[in-house]
Amino acid sequence: MPKITGGSLEEHRERTRESIFAALSALMYQRGFDAITLADIAAAAGVGRTAMYNYFADKESLLLAYAGHETERYLAELQGALAEVDNPVDGLAAYVRGQLRHVARNHLPPGTALRSLMSEQSYQHMVEHVAALEGILREVLSAGVAAGYLPDSDVAALVGLVTACISGRTVAELSGAELDQAIEATVAFVLRGVGARLGADGRPLPVSN
Repeated sequence: MPKITGGSLEEHRERTRESIFAALSALMYQRGFDAITLADIAAAAGVGRTAMYNYFADKESLLLAYAGHETERYLAELQGALAEVDNPVDGLAAYVRGQLRHVARNHLPPGTALRSLMSEQSYQHMVEHVAALEGILREVLSAGVAAGYLPDSDVAALVGLVTACISGRTVAELSGAELDQAIEATVAFVLRGVGARLGADGRPLPVSN
């Protein structure tokens, strides 16, 4: 049994899970998910190979748990960011920025690749995470239309457009100023795509003005 240094067994297990998740993220960035093994992840996390199976039976269950963990954390961050803006167009910009930084930080394979790596049941769990994010996006876009800051449009179609723009932008290998530039270019593209208008000061304008 691994040595427990301070705190309860539950705290130790949570710290170990965090170490495993961090190791998975780093190795996915370095090699890609297909090229790593559960033993590689255990070694990088400082966890014994046998002990690793007390946490995750295989790579698929680990990837699913990691994605859920990171999505929950991101949802909390996103809700905090949205609470700080008072205009739905600014909220949409915050959503796009947050999504792209989430992708850049976690190095998860794109949706099409994930589907080939998982069982149908596990993939459906992943889809549920995406649905939670799309629900927030739908609320932001609906608020923009209702407040007159976005044209009266089919919100479901707008959700698809924004999601496609985000998923089609490769940012996993970017960092620093290059990442910032890519994110802001995507934000500008999305805002134009949904029909938002900005004044000379960058503040949103009602579409009727």
